[in-house]
Amino acid sequence: MQGRSKTGWEDKVKDRTSGAEVSLRQVAYQRIEALLNAGTLVPGQVISQRELVEMTETTLGSVREAIPRFEAEGLLVTLPQRGLMVPSLDVSFIRDAYQLRLILETAAVPDVVRKIDRAQIATWLDWHNEARQQLAGGAASAELPQDLQYRDWDIHSQIVHATGNQLMANVYRVNAIKIRMTVQTRIRVTQQNAQRVIGEHIAFLEPLLAGNVAAAQAALGRHIGNSLRHALGDELLSPLTA
Repeated sequence: MQGRSKTGWEDKVKDRTSGAEVSLRQVAYQRIEALLNAGTLVPGQVISQRELVEMTETTLGSVREAIPRFEAEGLLVTLPQRGLMVPSLDVSFIRDAYQLRLILETAAVPDVVRKIDRAQIATWLDWHNEARQQLAGGAASAELPQDLQYRDWDIHSQIVHATGNQLMANVYRVNAIKIRMTVQTRIRVTQQNAQRVIGEHIAFLEPLLAGNVAAAQAALGRHIGNSLRHALGDELLSPLTA
């Protein structure tokens, strides 16, 4: 299994902003978004517009034009005379983000079964089974937790995009940034918890592959619920808990 670069989100933005038709405001937005996704900007951090210009290698004007969109999405807060703050992660913030994620992803499961090629789902499942065996045998690489985290984000994003609903996809994209902010500070995948995460993924990938919508929704909901419980420090549900 090959790992992904630590700057994967920045690389994705470079790809997205390489076209000549992309406005400077959009470039600034996408690069600030990448900083949030990568955990370079962390909850509670206060940063100036000029610091964002340096970090994104864009212009002050484009950063200023991008800021209102982040404010509307709840991803940045303007502090008069101080600059911008990344929202802090209180319990309400975390619960709201995970509840929205649960609604969007479970609603998308029927579309996943209808539209995503079974070969793609089988590839996801094969990777997880191989990773589980490596962890059990003590042969897992140090990069596996990070690779698992990126694959987790990618699979969950593809689940929602299977609907073909652009409104849902955009709502999910913004909410996913909030989820990743939580992950970066509270629930990183590690060698210690990777086995649990892999098991939870397999639990919903197997019924997806079989076309069992109800079973996939139940297992996916359990996985998202456990992620929320982990973030809040609560007791996790066992794989057999309904």
